Amino acid sequence: MSRAVVFGIAGDTKLWVADLDAGTVKQLAPAGELAKIADLRKAGATIVKKVDFAVAVSTAKAVFSGHFEPHPDQH
Repeated sequence: MSRAVVFGIAGDTKLWVADLDAGTVKQLAPAGELAKIADLRKAGATIVKKVDFAVAVSTAKAVFSGHFEPHPDQH
């Protein structure tokens, strides 16, 4: 099972890596094959692999309180 996730948020060009075991999230400078995938993302592609649930929310506080409200840009 994967214990790290690379992700990007729509409208933000940065990529991030979340290390679930360490409890950290760091900005990632893509290199190699990951850079090629990042270029596809810049062109509008959405890439999902081995992630079966992901939602961008306005604040972590709202999620921890059990409330989910989609971002206004999400339909």
